[in-house]
Amino acid sequence: MGMNMSEKILAKHAGQDSVSAGQLVTCKLDMVLANDITAPPSIAKFNEIGRPVFDKDKIALVPDHFQPAKDIKSAELAKIVRDFAKKHHITHYFEQGRVGIEHVILPEKGIVAPGMLTIGADSHTCTYGAVNGFATGVGSTDLGAAMATGEAWFKVPEAIKVELTGKKPANICGKDVILTLIGRIGVDGALYKSLEFAGDGVKELTMTDRLTISNMAIEAGAKAGIFPFDEVTKAYVDARVTKPYTPVEPDADASYVQTVTIDLSELTPVVSFPHLPENTKAVKDIKEPIEIDQVIIGSCTNGRLEDMEIAANILKGHKVADRVRCIVIPGSPAIYKESMKRGYIDTFIDAGCAVSTPTCGPCLGGYMGIMTEGERCVSTTNRNFRGRMGDVTSEVYLAGPFVAAASAILGRIATPEEV
Repeated sequence: MGMNMSEKILAKHAGQDSVSAGQLVTCKLDMVLANDITAPPSIAKFNEIGRPVFDKDKIALVPDHFQPAKDIKSAELAKIVRDFAKKHHITHYFEQGRVGIEHVILPEKGIVAPGMLTIGADSHTCTYGAVNGFATGVGSTDLGAAMATGEAWFKVPEAIKVELTGKKPANICGKDVILTLIGRIGVDGALYKSLEFAGDGVKELTMTDRLTISNMAIEAGAKAGIFPFDEVTKAYVDARVTKPYTPVEPDADASYVQTVTIDLSELTPVVSFPHLPENTKAVKDIKEPIEIDQVIIGSCTNGRLEDMEIAANILKGHKVADRVRCIVIPGSPAIYKESMKRGYIDTFIDAGCAVSTPTCGPCLGGYMGIMTEGERCVSTTNRNFRGRMGDVTSEVYLAGPFVAAASAILGRIATPEEV
């Protein structure tokens, strides 16, 4: 029996010819990641081990969740990370003004690449599967040990093949694809499995689409979400990655426990209703208008340049509804700068949006955009759990930038065709 992409990457990093689902393996790591919330406890565990870092070039520390510091505690957390990075000469440390949202800047800066094995003390580390790597989230204790040893253990996951077919409509983006998938299989449909994307429809997806889809693999319970290496991947990676890399592809007889087929041509814009990402509904099927108080456009899911472009094209010449707050957060300094050059930032401000420095901010209810009792938000973030963005009675509706921007203008959940 051949191997799928997940198995090939884990086998290589375990120093074995082959591995199979359910097998326990210890693997050497290519990259270890933590942020301002998860790094401090990881650093405390690392210090207990009493060893130097395994490789200063293979650790990324990105203080992006509560930074710029929202309060004294946030400042203290950032200082722990800053002091550790300085002491151990960490190459990939990003301070304010140079920092972006971690899962935006690591691919953007070519820090992650095809065939790599990456762990991060953040559940959305699975984003890097978009560039044909195996990447997954771990706890802070495991990460602390990894910073000292450069190794981690894994149970080789079973794999689900997601077969993509058809042509992607112009008003559909990666967010619609992944929300449709989660709506179909549920938030536990891929529990401790990898999602491996395949089919002719893959070529329809931009790199932004793929990064969004892989980012939200965890919302289906998946350990990883991996795309094949193709010309789109190659063009993206070769423009950024300076080190050698080895792509992987599944064997023709690779093993999958399930195949899910999605015809892209049949997709329409969707939103996920509170309070789970699996509560997916087509916007056209919403019978009664759902009025909103806030829109968030950004995050590690939809804070990339293409997302900014989609939102700006819809908002241009329009105003955010009087009763709606719209916050736009470019995912990195480079995206912010390019958005300014292209006039997107002017468009957002002219429309009445608040534009933020790159940060996770409202996604996790960290700061900015916190909602009070009974308020509703359409958000391009990745989770809509109860109370995640504020009061427990507030509601988050997940959507892509097409729906988010249109909703901001009309003050209710809407599609661009209605603007």
